[in-house]
Amino acid sequence: MSQYIKWFEEIGIEDVPEVGGKNASLGEMYRNLTDEGVRVPNGFAITANAYRHVLDENDAWTKLHATLDELSPDDVKDLQARGAKARAIIDACELPKDLETDILAQYAKLKTIYGGDVSLAVRSSATAEDSPEASFAGQNDTYLNISSEAALLDAYKRCLASNFTDRSIHYKYDNHFDYYKVYLCVVVMKMVRSDKGASGVMFSLDTETGFRDVVFINAAYGLGENVVQGTIDPDSFYVHKPTYQKGFQAVLKRRLGSKQKKMVFTDTINTDNIAVEYTRNLDTAPEQQQHFCISDDDVMVLADYAIKVEHHYSQKAGFNKPMDMEWAKDGIDGQLYMVQARPETVESQRKGNILKFYHLQQRSKLLAQGRAVGTRIGAGRAHIIKDASHLSDFKPGEVLVADTTTPDWEPVMKTAAAIVTNRGGRTCHAAIVSRELGIPAVVGTDDATEVLNNGDEITVSCAEGENGNIYAGILDYTVTETDLGNLAQPKTDIMMNLGNPDQAFSLASLPVDGIGLARMEFIINEYIKAHPMALLHPDKVDAESRAALEKLTAAYADPRDFFIKTLSEGVATIAASVYPKPCVVRMSDFKTNEYATLLGGQVFEPVDDNPMIGFRGASRYTHPNYAEGFALECAAMKRVREVIGMDNVILMIPFCRRVEEGKRVIDAMAQHGLRQGENGLKIYVMCEIPNNVVQIDEFSNVFDGFSIGSNDLTQLTLGVDRDSEIVAIDYDERDPGVLRMIQWAVEGCQRNQRHSGICGQAPSDYPEVAEFLVKLGIDSISLNPDSVLKTIQDIDQLEANLGR
Repeated sequence: MSQYIKWFEEIGIEDVPEVGGKNASLGEMYRNLTDEGVRVPNGFAITANAYRHVLDENDAWTKLHATLDELSPDDVKDLQARGAKARAIIDACELPKDLETDILAQYAKLKTIYGGDVSLAVRSSATAEDSPEASFAGQNDTYLNISSEAALLDAYKRCLASNFTDRSIHYKYDNHFDYYKVYLCVVVMKMVRSDKGASGVMFSLDTETGFRDVVFINAAYGLGENVVQGTIDPDSFYVHKPTYQKGFQAVLKRRLGSKQKKMVFTDTINTDNIAVEYTRNLDTAPEQQQHFCISDDDVMVLADYAIKVEHHYSQKAGFNKPMDMEWAKDGIDGQLYMVQARPETVESQRKGNILKFYHLQQRSKLLAQGRAVGTRIGAGRAHIIKDASHLSDFKPGEVLVADTTTPDWEPVMKTAAAIVTNRGGRTCHAAIVSRELGIPAVVGTDDATEVLNNGDEITVSCAEGENGNIYAGILDYTVTETDLGNLAQPKTDIMMNLGNPDQAFSLASLPVDGIGLARMEFIINEYIKAHPMALLHPDKVDAESRAALEKLTAAYADPRDFFIKTLSEGVATIAASVYPKPCVVRMSDFKTNEYATLLGGQVFEPVDDNPMIGFRGASRYTHPNYAEGFALECAAMKRVREVIGMDNVILMIPFCRRVEEGKRVIDAMAQHGLRQGENGLKIYVMCEIPNNVVQIDEFSNVFDGFSIGSNDLTQLTLGVDRDSEIVAIDYDERDPGVLRMIQWAVEGCQRNQRHSGICGQAPSDYPEVAEFLVKLGIDSISLNPDSVLKTIQDIDQLEANLGR
């Protein structure tokens, strides 16, 4: 037994003090999860004993104390000078002969396992690393593609010196670790040849919102360093854990990243930057950039790994323990490997039941847009930092704007009001650090350093979904905090209206009884962007539109596949946020003028003199002009329920004028594989035309429930075009005639034992309408998310007054 080296099969998570966090975790997975099908490359740990032995034999401790005892960590220049001196002390150390012999003997043993040409990954593993409070992500160095004895010993020494990088020293200071008591251990493991494959990071929760029902995966071609360092925009995928565990193996949501660079191995030494020695970045071929770098089958294997890793660590801890993991796909053997797992350190550490929402009160000119990190808002003067030599110029409270950040920048990052970068995804270093510090950040803007100017006042908003927005000027915003522990649950179901999948996970913590209206139109407008008929008949549109359609659908099998997957994944993401509670999804309800604005739309849409009561809703679904488009919508909804597994989805038909029309739509849906009652499928109808109320008994023979659309019901009851400014004064949902219509609708549902709900604007805007509905005994009220918490409190009080 060596006192300086331990193989993965000998160590586990309890050995962090001896082998550091990374080694302990690799050993834990290798020993416990290999038999469960999780692949982990074999290797060994060079221990804390070895680190102390090197420093003892070279009398380095005294010199380190002399260098670091008087350090002022927040003085950037002092930190840079003393850090360089500390690293030079370690560089000057000679490896003791017994340790050198031991390392090379174990390397020889690894060669007998994997073959003489095995290349190595040599990675730092600090003894304080991967504790729940501090991630230590990227604080120390990693060397890849090591394939000789001399290179291995050299990489080992360089890892030891990286215990005193500026960023690592400051990180220890911030997290109250003793500089001299964090011992640098080293991982020596078989190198996964992801330079010929792909790699990335994944989390067993959503990093921005803390939503725990998903696995979040980032992926790019080549070695993982580009994803970790945030120098590229990776592909991203979500998998829904509850439905995956029921046997539904499908991607919940995906986003194509540009993957600008691919890191591969090189035989030439890069003398400028030892951190990227033995590797180089190539431009990714345009063809590869247009496609996802891993298959859906790969995503499923990774989700399986993530769920097993989280389950193992949670069982061991005795509580739910979300994990932050690194993975690699070997391009030679085609297999996927886990190469790191550590506790997620931000969202999972949030205590208590306090719900905090940031709300932007103003809008101004949008200057730049990227990926939002967190859900906060920050504002200040922009300060563009071109490289680390200018960090000392940065003043606390400014907004840090840069091409990308490295962990060396951390001392300055923690003083920023917000952070904006050109490059990076939501798992890059800028994102990880911002999340830990609770600072809003927008990464991957592409051009922030060009469109923003030094000294400009800007507002950085991460409170509007997955897109982070940078606005001109200092804008007003509010922060609301609600203690969910004190919030009652009314008898009336309180649901929310939602159309934007990007906001779904951030709203998942709202205490609602489901989603009462999920609109398809936002997904079609923002993600699909093309008219469904144009996707099916590209030959009918002009050459320019046809080229745009080809670009839009390039990553998919064909245009039909693009539409079905994009729509189904958008809807499923919304449904996942409340699963297994109901999610009522309305089939498309664009007016002709709105459809015409979609790519290729003008060819397929008639010009309606009054689109509000023209060719819209149910009338389109069986009409020759749109029946094929409706078939695509049905195929997408069938995929949501039967492939992705969101059986909580209830479908709803809008603007259904006549009972016969309703029957035709139900028949068409059955022909497209959506048979009412099969697999529990319910089909509701919008109650928004006076005829829906007048003939509610007849409509009840066709549909399973009704959702009152107070917006259209008001305009059609009062004869007021709600788009007309001149008669807008007469548009009022509180008119006695409108309220009587609503009353008759609710009573009709009760009489026919059908679900009654409302999803229009009225209860959000007028508390007296909400009160009227509760007194009627309506089953559910669906509101805009910002009205939910107040309405829950109001309705609970109202029900108490009514003695319920």
